[in-house]
Amino acid sequence: MRPVIPYVTAALLFGLGVYGVLRRRNAVLVLMSVELMLNAVNLILVTADTTARAVLPHSGQVFALFVIVLAAAEIGVGLAIVLQLYRLRATVAVDDVPLTEPDPGREPAVVDSEAGR
Repeated sequence: MRPVIPYVTAALLFGLGVYGVLRRRNAVLVLMSVELMLNAVNLILVTADTTARAVLPHSGQVFALFVIVLAAAEIGVGLAIVLQLYRLRATVAVDDVPLTEPDPGREPAVVDSEAGR
């Protein structure tokens, strides 16, 4: 088997996933792009396991199973976060997500617009 075809396919899948993570604004589509990248890694692991003579037999396939378990956990937690975000903000746009919450015990800082501060 020529390993070039699966490696190129995995590189294309990974590149498509990176593009989706960087360009998409919908959180669900970002999660789908991360899944695409994880599937590309699985393809590389299985291809490397079948083409290279490893010290441990079937080690690439075992690592691929671990990546599949990691992907399932990531989707479970990620979708829970997206659903909670939708309940709070009524949108799943990544740009609208605040990165920090204001401290409830502190007064908000007042900006004096006339002084230019």
